[in-house]
Amino acid sequence: MEVEVKLRLPDSNSHQKLSIILASFHTKTLIQENIFFDTTNSKLSSNFAALRLRFYNLDSYCILSLKAKPIMSDGISRVEEQEEPIDPKIGRMCVAEPGQLLGLIESSKIIQRVRREFGVGENEVLVCLGMFRNVRQVFDWKGLKLELDETIYDFGTSYEIECESKEPEKDKKLIEGLLKDNGIEFSYSEANKFAVFRSGKLPR
Repeated sequence: MEVEVKLRLPDSNSHQKLSIILASFHTKTLIQENIFFDTTNSKLSSNFAALRLRFYNLDSYCILSLKAKPIMSDGISRVEEQEEPIDPKIGRMCVAEPGQLLGLIESSKIIQRVRREFGVGENEVLVCLGMFRNVRQVFDWKGLKLELDETIYDFGTSYEIECESKEPEKDKKLIEGLLKDNGIEFSYSEANKFAVFRSGKLPR
């Protein structure tokens, strides 16, 4: 179970201001390309699951992930998550020919789970649902790994600060304090990035 604090920033000015405030705590920046797949009859998304290939920093590495049963409440996200690294070249082959994805990485435990748990048969193929990009700045601040995201969809750009946490209520208050003390507006995220992507519009 992945548990994260997710707070949405209203605009690029808020994002830039927070980036400057946290600059001395910066550890790395990740350029992420997120590509999603499902069956032709939506067996995964209809069961609140998302199968994703994520490429990092111009294909330096690639992660296959399956997320399921997401719950979002008061800026805290809880979701079942399973991840596996795969060869970026194999990942790109899957993107080029999504119908071959299940066969190209059939030994994957995630793919085996997709078949078993979501009833994806041997003769079924996957299709590509599309993609979005994310620029993630990572900061080590007060023992927390803060992730400041600029997410670029075809229909607009959104901004968010996230933090994976074992004590989400406590850590949420710390992050809220950081934002309030520096006059940065925010709101609780009400949907994860995949849900925003599928909706085709930015959150209000």
